[in-house]
Amino acid sequence: MEQITVLLQDPAAWVALLTLVVMEVVLGIDNLIFISILTNKLPAEMREKARRIGIGLALGMRLALLGTVAWIVQLTTPVFELFGHGFSWKDMILIAGGLFLVWKATKEIHHNVDPVDQEEDFIASSASTTFASAIGQILLLDLVFSIDSIITAVGMTPHLPIMVIAVLAAVTVMLVAATPLANFIEKNPTIVMLALAFLLMIGTTLIAEGMGFHVPKGYIYAAMAFSALVEVLNMFARRKRERNRAVAKATASSLH
Repeated sequence: MEQITVLLQDPAAWVALLTLVVMEVVLGIDNLIFISILTNKLPAEMREKARRIGIGLALGMRLALLGTVAWIVQLTTPVFELFGHGFSWKDMILIAGGLFLVWKATKEIHHNVDPVDQEEDFIASSASTTFASAIGQILLLDLVFSIDSIITAVGMTPHLPIMVIAVLAAVTVMLVAATPLANFIEKNPTIVMLALAFLLMIGTTLIAEGMGFHVPKGYIYAAMAFSALVEVLNMFARRKRERNRAVAKATASSLH
C-alpha cells in the first residue's frame, strides 16, 4: 500500500502509466481483431459468450504472467543458437504464434476470394468452427499476445502496480470494443479482407521478431491506420454511389 501511495505522488509514474496504457491498448488491437474474426464464424447466439471468454482468458493470462515477472524476464535468455542468432523461448513462442496467424489468415483469405468453392468452404468452415475449437484458438493467440504484452510492460516500467493497472485498462477497452468491432466487421465484407490482411502482416511481424529482425511497431500500426482510413473513404464513396443510384431509380420510376 505504501508503494502505491508513493507512486501516486510521483509524476514520472503517471507518465509511465499513461504511456503503458496506450501501448497495451494498441497491442490489444491485434488480439481483438483475431477474436472478432474468429467468433463471427460461430452461430450468432454463441458469439458474445465466446468473445467474453476469450477476452477474460486474455486478462487472466496477462495477470498470471505478471505474477511471474522474474520467469517472464528469463524467457528472453537464448537457449540455443542457429545461423548466428540465439533463440530464446520468447522467440520460439513468437515464431509459433506468427506461423499460426499466417496460416489462419491465409486460409480465411482463400475462403473469401475463391469463387468456385466459396459455398462449400463456408459450410465446411462453419461445421469445423465449434465453440470449443474457437476458444482453443483464441487461447493459443492469447498466450502469444500476452507474453509479448507483458515483456513490453516489463521493459517500460519496473513497478508491478503500474503494469497491473495498464493491463486492466487495456482489457477493459477490449471488452467494451469487442462487440461493436465484431458487428462492424460482419456488416462490411471488405473490412473482413482488410482485417485478415492485418493478421497476415502481424503474423509475419511476429515471425520476423522471433528470427531477430526488429520491426518498429510504429510502422506496422501506421500502415494499419492508413489502410483503415482508405477503406473508410471507400465505404463512404460506395454508400454515396448507392444513394445516388437509389435516387435515380426512384426518379425514373416516378416518371414512368
